[in-house]
Parts: sequence; structure tokens; C-alpha cells
Amino acid sequence: MRINWILTGAALILGACLSGAAISQSFPEKKVTLVVPYPAGGATDVIGRMIAEKLPARWKQQVIVSNRAGAGTTVAAESVARAPGDGYTLYITTAAHTISASLYSRLKYDPIKDFVPITLISTIPLVMVTNPTLPVSSLTELLAYAKAQKNGLTLASTGNGTPQHLAGELFKAKTGTPLTHVPYKGDPPMLTDLIGGQVQVAFVTLSAALPYIKSGKLNAIALAHPQRAAALPAVPTMAEAGLPDFTAATWFGIFGPGTMSEALRQKISTDIQTIVAEPAMTQRLQDMGGEVNNSSPEVFQKVIASEVQHWSEAVRLSGARID
Repeated sequence: MRINWILTGAALILGACLSGAAISQSFPEKKVTLVVPYPAGGATDVIGRMIAEKLPARWKQQVIVSNRAGAGTTVAAESVARAPGDGYTLYITTAAHTISASLYSRLKYDPIKDFVPITLISTIPLVMVTNPTLPVSSLTELLAYAKAQKNGLTLASTGNGTPQHLAGELFKAKTGTPLTHVPYKGDPPMLTDLIGGQVQVAFVTLSAALPYIKSGKLNAIALAHPQRAAALPAVPTMAEAGLPDFTAATWFGIFGPGTMSEALRQKISTDIQTIVAEPAMTQRLQDMGGEVNNSSPEVFQKVIASEVQHWSEAVRLSGARID
């Protein structure tokens, strides 16, 4: 009886593996949806569309980009967590995904267990910028000016729970700067108000801020990165500006629902990595100020584990919490 049970179990496992392999070989047989947790126009959306434009040549199927902004990426994440793991719903997101694990007390999904990392595409540092009408040109001047104002300054972000939000909270905790958080739904509306003077300070992905810094519409204070960026050689790092050990970056990676088979996960990862490795695609990512990672699922899995620990500590130090 026990031998029969063991043989039956082994057969089921083998059958599942073979089924997963067969599905991965035939995938995709219809259009694929790539969910973006931000509005159109931001860095995540741009990179997602770059991938979506190239995949049909390999897959012979259309890839649709679906923007589902709201609640610090958790609206989109919840929809993906509930989707079948058949590969027809994919998710491109940022470090906000690992932040949400410790930032939100009431999530209807598990940011780690309900998703499988497929590939890490790129990492882009955050840069602290101000509206150019603010009479500051350095971190020292910014800190002094903010503390001299009765109500401090307004700190914009791309939404609650995003790396930009948490970087700002951590900055407040480390410097004691009076900053009032103003969340937006993504880069475009935040940048519009920042340029217009409705808000005064923000941590922005280098890719999104770069054209506005170069045109003079935004003033770059410091880069939250260990090294200066080639695209902005005159802008100091936070350490150089007087705030050591302060780094903040966001990354852009592809996930699938947690029920996705390993064979399918590997196939999708390989196909996307092939696209990212194309010289033209690599150059476009670098032109955005990004470091091209183009990692395997296994490497991305390790990055996720490290990021969860890093941002958990950042949440604790900053005192940020969202119910």
C-alpha cells in the first residue's frame, strides 16, 4: 500500500513537471498583459513598453501594457497576485514591491510568497531635486533653509510606499528636516507640480529627472548613490554633500503570479534577457541613467531577499507606516 502511494505521488510530480515543460514550450498562444503599477509616462511604464514592443517578435503574440496606478503599487500587485500563473499576466514593478512587505500592515496579498521573480532589468539611483525658485544650491543650504521656514518644506513622492517616499522619510529621520509628504500617482503628475512650484522637494529616479535637470526646470541637489552619475558629473553624491551612508535607488524587474511553473518562469526570463541584452536596448537603459542588471530568476531572488531586509530597516528607522 505504501509503495503504491509513493509511486502515485511520484507520478503526479512527474506529470506536473512534464505538463509545465509542455506549457512553457507552447507559450504564448494568445496575447500577454504586462501590468504596470504607475501611470503612463514614468520610468517603469517606459521600460515596460520597451520590453512589450520587442517581445512580439519572439512570441508571435501581442503584449499589452496595462497601467493600474494607485495605493503605492498595491492595487496592481493585488490584481497580479490573484491572476493565474499561466504567464499571460506579468508584472513590472520597482523596489516599492519589497518595501510594501514591511510598510503596509493590511495587505490582501503576500509580496514575497504570491509572486515569482523572473528577471531584474535595471537599477536607477534616486536624485534629490528642488524647484529652481527655491533659494538653495547645496544640501547644506537646503537643510538650513527648510529648518528656517515656519512650516518646513513640502516633499513630493510618486506615492505612498514607493522608494521615493521612503527615501524622503529616511532623509527626514537622519537630518531632522521638517518636510511634509505629498504623495502623487507616479512621476508625471509629481514632476508637473514640482516644476510648477506647488511642491518644493522630491527624490526622483535619475531617468525621470534627467531631462528637467538639464533644461533647468529642476535643480539637482545630490545623488543618493555611492558614485556620481556619468549623466550628471557635476552633481555630488549625498556623502560628498555632507550626508554619509545615504543611498537610495529603485530597480525595475519582472514578476509573475506565485503559481507560475518553474519551466515557464525560466522561459519568460530567458526571452526577456535576450531582448535586454540587445545593444540598442542596453544603450537605451543606460541613457536613462540606469545600470543594466539583466539577471536570472535565481539572482533576482537573492536581490529580493536583500531588498526586503534593507527596506525593512529603512521603514523602522524612518517610522513610516501605512494602515
